Amino acid sequence: MNTGSDRGTNESATGDAATEATAQAAGEPGKEAAEEKPHVSKAPAFIKARKSLHLSWQVGVFVVGLAVIAAGVAMLVLPGPGWVAIFAGLAIWATEFAWAHLVLRWTKRKVTEAAQKALDPKVRRRNIILTTTGLVIAGALIGFYLWKYGLVLPWDLKDQ
Repeated sequence: MNTGSDRGTNESATGDAATEATAQAAGEPGKEAAEEKPHVSKAPAFIKARKSLHLSWQVGVFVVGLAVIAAGVAMLVLPGPGWVAIFAGLAIWATEFAWAHLVLRWTKRKVTEAAQKALDPKVRRRNIILTTTGLVIAGALIGFYLWKYGLVLPWDLKDQ
């Protein structure tokens, strides 16, 4: 015998299945299940079996991730792929720490949104106009300097 509450439960289960089917059809398999699933450590099973060994593993992962992020921060001002290293360090942390996994997922979403925004024709046109204007101004300043002082560099002080 079907009561009203049973029917409501069946309808919500069907609705959830329909939502998941829609997400899978849109190329997002198990999106809802992935969001609800708790973060699990990527450490090997024999390491997770012993608490002290697992804690040591997590400390090691933290130190390695911190070193990679520190190198990335240094590469922001030095030659090198700074942002790539920072995101790599965050990905290393995300293998063990739920908070880093959430930050990495948020960062990926924001980078994807920024990429989509950059592909917008209006934004691209604005960026091209601003770049062209900046290059014209820089060219005019360089031309004025060469016209006024010639090819003498300001730090060439041999004559004085």
